[in-house]
Amino acid sequence: MRPSFTANGLPLLIGSLPLTDYRRAADLVWRYTPEIPLWVQLPRRPGETITRQFAAGLPGLREEGERAVVDPGDADALLAFYEEVAAVQEGTRDLNASRFAIDRTAAGGFFELVAQVGGRSQPPLALKGQIIGPVTFGTSYTDREGKAIFYDPQLRDAAAKLLALRARWQVRQLSACGLPVLLFVDDPALTAFGSSIHIGMTREDICQSLAEMVAAVHAEGGLAGVHVCANTDWTLILDSTADILSFDAYTYTDQLLLYRDALRRFFDRGGAIAWGLVPTLDPTDIDRETVEGLYDRWASIRSRVAEIGVDPGRLTAQSLITPACGMGALSEHHALRALELTRALSQAVRSDR
Repeated sequence: MRPSFTANGLPLLIGSLPLTDYRRAADLVWRYTPEIPLWVQLPRRPGETITRQFAAGLPGLREEGERAVVDPGDADALLAFYEEVAAVQEGTRDLNASRFAIDRTAAGGFFELVAQVGGRSQPPLALKGQIIGPVTFGTSYTDREGKAIFYDPQLRDAAAKLLALRARWQVRQLSACGLPVLLFVDDPALTAFGSSIHIGMTREDICQSLAEMVAAVHAEGGLAGVHVCANTDWTLILDSTADILSFDAYTYTDQLLLYRDALRRFFDRGGAIAWGLVPTLDPTDIDRETVEGLYDRWASIRSRVAEIGVDPGRLTAQSLITPACGMGALSEHHALRALELTRALSQAVRSDR
């Protein structure tokens, strides 16, 4: 059974900060989002980009100079991989001692969060983790001929299982702290669905891969979110079994609100939306925006969502307030400004319930 959790307009972060020190990053998380702290990704550290951070253990993965490729013909590696998957799923292999555990050198922020949770005088309401999504992962890695592994059924399946079990490991570790766990699947490449660039990408393949990851999170008692930082076919998430939809609401609210029926169904089944109302893409927007201006955007959302049958109190209860995306590419100055806006906007949203 998944633990009870109500979003209640609380502030939340997406994943990355433009720092290199884990403790300093954690201090900022506790300062601005103490209710739901997350472990921070630091892409300025070597090897900590989201595409590389979760790739260890993928069968056939090879480092070739400055790039990594996947050898689809490595039958021995595939066999060993699926044998380990089966052993973990059947309980004959300890997940913590498997290839699916995340190494400290790949995600030091994860271990920093776990180490700090128990020492807080005011415990948080929940913890958040994140992992790359199957579409982004599968279109980021290629074979030697440059073909994305997402289009190879065997490698697509292997990648989905790697990420699903790595998600289970995260949720299991965080759940040991005795708090509800939110695990976000960050999948910006979902924006490619339906485009001419990825014409061979089918809805069935996407939904199956996402469903496997969401099921893995649920199997460990976590709540599963899916984050997309641009426009997509939002029914991919709204009609899935994901608990939280996270998106760039600063730019794409109009597009999401076109899906009236799917949104109503999503809210009716208890789904929450993480509204990325604080801009992160353009530093000029971060400098220009104020809490009052962002709150006006929220008030407009509240009115428009009420038109599809979701009253303001229910909307707030099923909403989180976030930056539009991760902040790893920003300057420290602009990241701090975005953190301040996120917390202040959340406080304003919660004050009008």
